[in-house]
Amino acid sequence: MSETFDVVIIGAGPAGEIVGERAVKAGLSAVVVENELVGGECSYWACMPSKVLLRPGEALRAVRRVPGARRAVTGEIDLAEALKRRDDMISDLDDKWQVKWLDDTNIDLIRGHARITGEKLVGVTAKDGNVTEVGANKAVVIATGSVPTSPPIPGLAESEPWDSRVITNLAEPPESLIIIGGGVVGVEMAQAWKDLGTRDVTILERDPRLLAREEPFAGDHIEKVFTEEYGIKVLTGADCTRVERVNGKVVVTCDDRPIEADEVLVATGRRANTSDIGLEKVGLEPGRFVPVDDQMRVTAVEGGWLFAVGDANGRSMLTHDGKYQGRIAGDVIGGKDIHAYGDIMASPRVVFTDPHVAAVGLTEAAAKEKGLNVRAVDYGFGSTAGAATFAEGIEGNVRIVVDEDSRTIVGATFVGPGSGEMLHAATIAIVSKITLDDLWHATPAFPTISEFWLRLLEAYGL
Repeated sequence: MSETFDVVIIGAGPAGEIVGERAVKAGLSAVVVENELVGGECSYWACMPSKVLLRPGEALRAVRRVPGARRAVTGEIDLAEALKRRDDMISDLDDKWQVKWLDDTNIDLIRGHARITGEKLVGVTAKDGNVTEVGANKAVVIATGSVPTSPPIPGLAESEPWDSRVITNLAEPPESLIIIGGGVVGVEMAQAWKDLGTRDVTILERDPRLLAREEPFAGDHIEKVFTEEYGIKVLTGADCTRVERVNGKVVVTCDDRPIEADEVLVATGRRANTSDIGLEKVGLEPGRFVPVDDQMRVTAVEGGWLFAVGDANGRSMLTHDGKYQGRIAGDVIGGKDIHAYGDIMASPRVVFTDPHVAAVGLTEAAAKEKGLNVRAVDYGFGSTAGAATFAEGIEGNVRIVVDEDSRTIVGATFVGPGSGEMLHAATIAIVSKITLDDLWHATPAFPTISEFWLRLLEAYGL
């Protein structure tokens, strides 16, 4: 059996869906091939459930920071209701609504495991073993996302560790939890499940600080809040050498110190999900990121027919950047001459702990590594009149990284409650390359927390 479409998309996650939508808008026919749930990792096991799990604790603390309102909060988090909200958000792991969206958008769906079999050819193996050959008139797009990685710690695999899919879909909190990895998943899930009832949470991070890829003050602040306010244990610079299960408990040995808990979560990063999609048929190495140009064309394959978007290409492993790349690829396939740069220049990112860590562009250190002549300017997140009227005890820090030669912002980091909702202004400033002299005329409203923009420019010297 064989079928032909203008565009064949391997993977029905957010990036793949968007490629199909843009291609159809350009008058092309499109099909997505998906072996799991339509909607992908973000919809069911990552972005959406994790943020819903974090929200009850964040909302409760927000009220408790406000004099006159805090006494109205007399109870604790309703675990059953919180988990029901999570289940509603992920449609009880049923993709019928995402499939309906494909139908409404005129994107075809083939269920099964896709492998590239030749130029513009994809073989799809259904669960019953039947194989369908699908041909592409114009393009094949790899949108297979990523999968968790696991460090080579002796005994870890045998200890039955949890990964990000398990931790976001628990039916009840564990009594105690060890988290190996202090990146985004590690810190978000530490706070979420501590709020939802896990008595003892320990984060083990090999780097000297949490959130090691962000500005140093970000990880330092989260560690301080976690340890002093939330009772989460944090061990940085931790060299874990052994993991084992003893009498049903997990024992992780770090720096010759045994640490025990009911369960262990591995949150040490992700790799491209490209191990079994036929890359070897077109001269690419399976299991690696697929290199692309700024139009999302795979650079190592001749003919310009193969594209890769989202986590699979490794440019920026964030859902919104994957969707951005999907718009680029879909438009290019549809005939437009357009190139991506926002995912490289900006790449906004938010860690949804309380407080948020919101960042875009380069850190000060990364900018200097690129050879830029930069200056970092800081201001207290809670030091504006807006912060004072909003709630008591708001702390944190904001920083812009300024390219002194062009007098433009190349990076920004905000650490404070709700700062993720304030990040887009910085993203616009970076992508538009607006100079500080022009930005100075954009007056923030008073009294808002965002008045820190004016204070940053004043601290710079304007």
